[in-house]
Amino acid sequence: MPQQDKTADKESDVTGDVRRIAIFDTTLRDGEQAPGFSMSTERKLGIARALADLNVDVMEAGFAAASPGDAEAVAKVAEEIDGPVICSLARTRDGDIEAAHRALEKSSNNRLHLFIGTSPLHREAKLRMDRDQVLKEIERSIGVARGKFGQIEFSAEDAIRTERDFLIEALQVAADAGADVLNVPDTVGYTSPEEMYELFRDLSAHVKRRDHVIFSTHCHDDLGMAVANSLAAIRGGAGQIECSINGIGERAGNCALEEVVMALKTRADHYQADTGIRTQGLYAASGLLAESTGNAPPRNKAVVGRNAFAHEAGIHQHGMLANRQTYEIMEPSDVGMPSTLVLGKHSGKHALRSRLEALGYDIGDNRMETLFADFKTLADSKREVTDNDLVAMIEGEDVANVWHLVRAELRTGTKATANPTAKLVVDHRTRGRLSAIGHGTGPFEALSDAFCIVAEVEGTLDSIDAHQLAREMDIEVGLTVEGQKILGRSQNTDVIVAAAEALLAAFNNYARKTAKEAETAEAAA
Repeated sequence: MPQQDKTADKESDVTGDVRRIAIFDTTLRDGEQAPGFSMSTERKLGIARALADLNVDVMEAGFAAASPGDAEAVAKVAEEIDGPVICSLARTRDGDIEAAHRALEKSSNNRLHLFIGTSPLHREAKLRMDRDQVLKEIERSIGVARGKFGQIEFSAEDAIRTERDFLIEALQVAADAGADVLNVPDTVGYTSPEEMYELFRDLSAHVKRRDHVIFSTHCHDDLGMAVANSLAAIRGGAGQIECSINGIGERAGNCALEEVVMALKTRADHYQADTGIRTQGLYAASGLLAESTGNAPPRNKAVVGRNAFAHEAGIHQHGMLANRQTYEIMEPSDVGMPSTLVLGKHSGKHALRSRLEALGYDIGDNRMETLFADFKTLADSKREVTDNDLVAMIEGEDVANVWHLVRAELRTGTKATANPTAKLVVDHRTRGRLSAIGHGTGPFEALSDAFCIVAEVEGTLDSIDAHQLAREMDIEVGLTVEGQKILGRSQNTDVIVAAAEALLAAFNNYARKTAKEAETAEAAA
């Protein structure tokens, strides 16, 4: 027997006048279809757990009929993930429906996502079907699926370029046949927010639905309007938005989950709508996806990009130190991300003093004048002044840093058996010159392993963020050392040197941190 459509009912779950919008995540299906974003089943499971932690309403785990690997991934997610509705895409073909049924059978809360092209282009060029044939296929396939799944969603592929009268007719047939969700996708990212709003107002007025049946949209970003179009659809009456983490997907991608969610949260006064997403997990989910696919979002990516809450200009930094709301419309903590005052050539004294105080230095006004002049000189020669640079300015290079890089060498190969190795030579303030050979699945991991050996600590390389800046590589590494999270950053024209110096900065940060902790503990005793 079909299960009650819990997701669809959420359209009426309101507090006052605020509508509850269901979030349908397609990171594992449409997102993974993007070139360069394929994932193993285990990595998909990791992303699925993160999505469940975010509290997405529906998780499209894949396209079961596409390949044995996709079927396996859908089945694994269906078996192991609780909370969200687990969904599989399917064409209106019986074989696709059966493949989805087998893959989803271990989930007690599942959905079939049926689709067929409805635009003239799809009907004539791809399907070789006329209007009546498409309508009959919609009715027939939903009839086949009914009773096998908890919920059925129907998508009119290329809905935006479908004749309005035929789109209404197709959705009406789907609703009458038993579909619980009626999805209106902008398959090629063609429409505009004004058109999207008018379309959903028109559909709401002319498609007769049972009380629980909701409208949905799935917007692509070919013209950079996927989020705007999704928000317009909500204003027009949509109760579900289909989206993906970091906006990944076919071609230019999909509506970015983090952006549409935070737009609704931040501008609840305007949209009168909200989601059930645990927004504090957005940054972590974005990072996990980047790590799993090897594709980090752009620095200026809204909400989760590296620069989303970073401030360099002195006027902005002064305002931020006085009141965060001067230049931030949401709290970084709302998405689980730290706010950063980036120290560069545009920074002022207020930001410099604030950062020095955070590092434990109480600098008098007279010395601050001298330090600020030195800081400006350094900032003119570097894109960003790091904590290591500031400590070196105050204490001198030799005092500030415990570790100094002498030489780093990497060896790798193309054979599957040739694991990368790194030879590291460093000077330690008290231990003298040390060397080690490290190994790893990649060259940076091998270099990190070598650092852990000379430092005599247990550590793992968690993340590498590398960006080309003109002729330089900017590399930031994240490690867990003895259970503590540490970061290091460096810039160099040589990528190997940049990586080694970033790791060196991380271990110097760790050494200073542990030394301060020891001093504090000794003083307390």
